[in-house]
Amino acid sequence: MNWDQIKGNWKQLKGKAQAKWGDITDDEWHQAEGRREELVGLVQTKYGRAKDEAEREVDDWMRSV
Repeated sequence: MNWDQIKGNWKQLKGKAQAKWGDITDDEWHQAEGRREELVGLVQTKYGRAKDEAEREVDDWMRSV
């Protein structure tokens, strides 16, 4: 799945993302709206990841959905 598909199906996929990154709030999920850079930033902030580590984690999640 690519990011255009994720953005288009965000309402359905958000639940899977919430299961993986439970510390991200509903308001933050709404703000991200399936945008990769927003999600990477949230993972960085909430979980203290370096940018490259957060990007890798988000991309691994994307490939698994």
